Amino acid sequence: MNVSPEKPFQLIFSLYQFENLGYLFQSYVVQLDAAGQPSLLSQHVSSKNIREFARILDEDDYELVRLIDSYQRDVLLKKFNTKKLPAVDFFTKLLDPDKGDAQTRELLTDYLERINDKILEKSARKHLYISGKDGDVAWKKMERMPETATVRFHLFRNETNTHYFPTLRYRGEKLEFQYQDALLICQTPAWLLVNEKLYHFEGNLDGKKLKPFLNKKFIPIPREMEEKYLQRFILPLLASHDVVAKGYEISTEAYPARPVLMLVEGSGGAQQDLFGNVSAVDTTVEADMNVVLSFRYGAYTFRPDNFASPWHVSLDKSESSYVLHKVRRDLELEKEVLRKLADWGLNIGWGKAGFSKGYLFGWLREKREALDRAGIEVVQSKENRHTYYLGQSSMKVTITDSEDQDWFDVRITVTFGEYEIPFVKLKKNILQQKKEFVLPNGEIAIIPESWFADYSELIQLVEPDGQSGIRLRKHHISLIDSLGRNSLASVVMSRRLQKLKDFEEISSYELPKSFNGELRPYQKSGYDWLRFLNEYQLGGCLADDMGLGKTIQTLALLLSQKENKAENPSLLIMPVSLLYNWASEAEKFTPALRILLYTGTGRDKDTTRFENYDLVLTSYGIVRLDIETLKMFRFNYVILDESQAIKNPSSITTQAVMELQSRHRLILSGTPLENSAMDLWSQMTFINPGLLGSKSFFQKTYLVPIEKNNDEQATQRLYAAIKPFFLRRHKSQVAKFLPEKTESIHYTTMTEDQAEIYEKTKSGFRNMILQQLDSEGISKSQIMILQGLSQLRQLANHPRMVDPEYAGESGKFRDVFHKVETALAENHKILIFSSFVKHLDIFKKKFEHMGLPFAYLDGSTVKRTEEVARFQEDPDVRVFLISIKAGGVGLNLTAAEYVFILDPWWNPAIEAQAIDRAHRIGQDKSVFIYKFITKNTVEEKILVLQNKKKALASELITTEEGFVKSLTREDVMALID
Repeated sequence: MNVSPEKPFQLIFSLYQFENLGYLFQSYVVQLDAAGQPSLLSQHVSSKNIREFARILDEDDYELVRLIDSYQRDVLLKKFNTKKLPAVDFFTKLLDPDKGDAQTRELLTDYLERINDKILEKSARKHLYISGKDGDVAWKKMERMPETATVRFHLFRNETNTHYFPTLRYRGEKLEFQYQDALLICQTPAWLLVNEKLYHFEGNLDGKKLKPFLNKKFIPIPREMEEKYLQRFILPLLASHDVVAKGYEISTEAYPARPVLMLVEGSGGAQQDLFGNVSAVDTTVEADMNVVLSFRYGAYTFRPDNFASPWHVSLDKSESSYVLHKVRRDLELEKEVLRKLADWGLNIGWGKAGFSKGYLFGWLREKREALDRAGIEVVQSKENRHTYYLGQSSMKVTITDSEDQDWFDVRITVTFGEYEIPFVKLKKNILQQKKEFVLPNGEIAIIPESWFADYSELIQLVEPDGQSGIRLRKHHISLIDSLGRNSLASVVMSRRLQKLKDFEEISSYELPKSFNGELRPYQKSGYDWLRFLNEYQLGGCLADDMGLGKTIQTLALLLSQKENKAENPSLLIMPVSLLYNWASEAEKFTPALRILLYTGTGRDKDTTRFENYDLVLTSYGIVRLDIETLKMFRFNYVILDESQAIKNPSSITTQAVMELQSRHRLILSGTPLENSAMDLWSQMTFINPGLLGSKSFFQKTYLVPIEKNNDEQATQRLYAAIKPFFLRRHKSQVAKFLPEKTESIHYTTMTEDQAEIYEKTKSGFRNMILQQLDSEGISKSQIMILQGLSQLRQLANHPRMVDPEYAGESGKFRDVFHKVETALAENHKILIFSSFVKHLDIFKKKFEHMGLPFAYLDGSTVKRTEEVARFQEDPDVRVFLISIKAGGVGLNLTAAEYVFILDPWWNPAIEAQAIDRAHRIGQDKSVFIYKFITKNTVEEKILVLQNKKKALASELITTEEGFVKSLTREDVMALID
């Protein structure tokens, strides 16, 4: 029968004894009788139903019920029954004190003790009862005593043994607990039930120290066990409890504390402390030097590794008895010293920690006065193999140059106290990160870590001047400027080199007289910068965004070299797909340049013929193959286009171009840094050897700090080092100088496999079409012509569009994808149009494999509006694949800055409509259009026909069929020739 919440009731907590579990509480509501006393009508409550009785409960009641719920049988089974035993076996067999699993029992007992302690702490004003055996949950009421009881332990030494026992007191009165059927409800800490009164104790008394005496007056300690018992049981008592002894001396001592920092070499093994005590140094601490903090109290020395008690206890044996020493420690002072050391940058935890010698000795030099004021003594272990220099040290750097030098002279003076050390003796230590340097008196000086941080780059980059001094190349101007600004060096810089440092103030240079075109203002600035670098014989990286005219700026520079009588030709290296584009641009803007295309399997490898040209165009692949020949020729310029091709320092391509000889070097790339800061190292090393030091130096100084540690200072230092030789303009920065729309044709070349399939297919269609034309005439051959041309167009794009089993590559796909990666790296949005859905599918699968978000639209797309919105509004969706038929009209895609036309449409007007999806009202950015045309294919010939029939196309031709109808026999023969 349930308790009615409408009638008087009471929430009680009843104590039960459970087999193998000890004493646990259960929560009940009990109906009260007319006298307000608990009746026999009770109901077990838990967190599930307690709110039925909410009208008389408080927050502590809810928390107590929750705690009791946490050690119910089902909870214990779930938490501790890892072997999935039946409940009866778990509670009887597994937890059996004699035969069960001791580890599981210990874990469970500890868990139950912690919950009981929380329950008892919260139950000060609650109704506590002892449950009766007949089911009466309120059999006997417990009184929880409000104040803590005290304990005192006694030692009485007689002629044969020692009697050991405790006495308890509550409110000054002796508490009789022995032979009183007392119960230890909780042992850690002790809660003792004596005659229905519940006591707890000062100092969190461990109940195990009381348990033997519940039914025993004392424990006799035999003489032969005396010393062992005193060490094991009595000394711990002495440190935390009141102990009264008869027959023993208890010596209570107090001394002022003196903190001592001892420096111990980090080799591990036995070490002797300041006071001659041998102790083991923790060999697991991987450090150059261990610091051991100790506190000296008179003749005693303590480590700050235990703050549980302010008393340190020890045992001495006298002639006939024992002396128990009790030394009081100043724990507040010890903690304060630890806090101060941590605040000063020496966090030694519990009194011992390992540090690098560079950091530690630098810290000691910096904090010497503070340590003296705090009374902290610094000593070196007598067992150290070396004596270390603890005085002051300095490094002074002076850097000077003159108007007629291409080098900086560097002077470095190093002092350790009275000793002035020649820099050449110290250089190897700093470069190899060796911190120890032996002074003339035999002491070991530890080179400050700040020297490694501040000067390692300088020391890495200086070179001998051929005499007894050292010097630094002029392209390290930013490093020298940084040292001067940070007061790490005294710098005297000539006006000429000051101009190089402030390179933004470069002069304006005349454009070459035979330059055929105009440079926009930002392009003219780029040309001036290239001329400026040329004047100072420095290499550079032109890293403008795609479409801003790196090609035209470079061609203008090369033409200026020709007009200024450069003795040797220049070499321009690029991916093979760009060769024809460079040749086309050179013919357009710099026709005066004599161009040689050094490519193809039948190329003439005689480099003497280079002297008949101004510019040699070749590919990275050719350079790899012909490096033994090419490296013997000295060029005026060696220029790398898409220079990220040499970002891997260990690649064959990188190693090959590094061997080329030239007076000047230049690299071009819209994405010089694609994956890692290491991408920059080989590119910058190519243009200015030594600028970023050796590969290992760059990794240690820049790569690891930047990429692993997000070190902003290292990032800034790297930027400062390359800034004078690195020009990058984003499209957004120069938008006011750009026309609204910039169109360019990008020629691609087929791969060998692709070309073989294309030529074989073209030959077959050519024979079929010729026969059809001869027998049926042009008007009846249009379907076959259209089919043949369409298949050739698809092969020019990607053979997989015709043959799904084709496993080779496509030149156009490779080049388009490279442009996509470049634009994405520059954070632009792109529209990609194709006449063929099959072509879009190839890109779609590639993007899906990469996990690259994209929008997609073709004739089957139902949710056109949603796809447009995703592209326009989602910053993560930066590519839109669109069928030119389905998406050429009716879309507003002003988020795009780049439009890629993958294949030429028969009617240019259709392409224009597609372009206008991005270039329309509301577009606030300039738009770049790239048309991709595969060389030596029907695509190239379609362009010729487009121009030839431009007027007709713009007025009449709107479909492929209409275009084919307009073709003559001569047009068809030109397309398939």
